[in-house]
Amino acid sequence: MLIDTHAHLNFAAFKDDADKIIDQCLKNDLWIINVGSQYSTSKRAIEIAEKYPKGIYAAIGLHPIHAIPNKVDVSEVSPSFKSKPEKFNADKYRKLAKSKKVIAVGEVGLDYSYAKNDKNKEIQKKVFIEQLSLAKELNLPVIIHCRDAWKDLIEILRNFQAQHLVAGSWQLAGVAHFFSGSIEDAKELISMGFLVSFTGVITFTKAYDATIEEIPMEKLMIETDCPYVSPVPFRGKRNIPLYVKYVAKRISEIKEVSENKVADTTTQNAKNLFKI
Repeated sequence: MLIDTHAHLNFAAFKDDADKIIDQCLKNDLWIINVGSQYSTSKRAIEIAEKYPKGIYAAIGLHPIHAIPNKVDVSEVSPSFKSKPEKFNADKYRKLAKSKKVIAVGEVGLDYSYAKNDKNKEIQKKVFIEQLSLAKELNLPVIIHCRDAWKDLIEILRNFQAQHLVAGSWQLAGVAHFFSGSIEDAKELISMGFLVSFTGVITFTKAYDATIEEIPMEKLMIETDCPYVSPVPFRGKRNIPLYVKYVAKRISEIKEVSENKVADTTTQNAKNLFKI
């Protein structure tokens, strides 16, 4: 069994065949967490998940590039898109969280590659903290997106945990999805109780091999982030959850353990974090 811990079958790239892909995944003992990037895609993730009694789940949240007030042309990913700015409304997301299929708040975080000025960075920080507060209120883990902002993100997480940790009774939990930071960043996150997750990128670059070698298996998860970053041998094509097995295979090679070990451990890690 495998779990694709970060997919976007709720995006337009799958408007014609999401159900067909999900059926294939479930037949192959593959579970999926569809992750929202704003209200509309969060709602869609829930609608998809509620069609299935088991194996398909949803996360709700406002992605940092949608939190800033200007449209962003994201042309370097395939398929490319323009962001739709949205003002975070906690009450709207709180209502979505009433669905039993919602297992996390995400994806949320900081993305300075598109926040080109200090004003936009401050907006992202504010919205990120608001969503951390919502996760605390709902007692849900967070799925974190971070690009070119690791120092600020880790500082916010540390301050938030220090502020809200009461006699060891509660600690913010979550995962840094599509991890792109340094070994030091990974160790900082793990020290705070977070997991780190890798995508198909690791099948065509060795940039993260050393980090994966150092991270304990119990702190790792795997994902596709489909429809983006298809692994070898599918680069340039639309990614799908079934390709998460290539991420597991590459981790098994890097850590010199069996693919079954990677599958079993990352699956259990996901079940523990998301309580599924």
